[in-house]
Amino acid sequence: MVRHPDVIVRGVARLLLTPSIAVAAALLVKGYAEVGDGFSAGMIISLTISLQYVAMGTSATERTLPLLRFSPALVLGGLLLALATAFFPLAWGEPPLSHKPGPGESVPTVGTLELFTPLAFDVAILLLVVGVLTTILHQFANTEPEEEVR
Repeated sequence: MVRHPDVIVRGVARLLLTPSIAVAAALLVKGYAEVGDGFSAGMIISLTISLQYVAMGTSATERTLPLLRFSPALVLGGLLLALATAFFPLAWGEPPLSHKPGPGESVPTVGTLELFTPLAFDVAILLLVVGVLTTILHQFANTEPEEEVR
């Protein structure tokens, strides 16, 4: 029995979606103890979404991942968060991208996750990368003809 390659690619694409998001989340959080960052995490998620587009097609991917409709909002949210994280320290007379809280200050936590400005900046970069790349993928995959404006 010979299996068609499309069936295998679709199966692999479905199986890789959830673990890829988990790896990206771990990479985002791990970046404060070892090497890792929001750009790498965003690329992992974006490549997984692009695999979904290739394997399953536009309509099936956008049915499976309905949050793709909000890609432009991800770009805007990521941009605003990055700008806020980078330039709010200027209001307190500190250089852009200053690390808050500073050394010796109390760090707020959620469970064991420490919340500080580099994490916010990396989340912003992740949102920008995923938002931009999924918006581009959607535009390339959109094959419907546009109506003519008269």
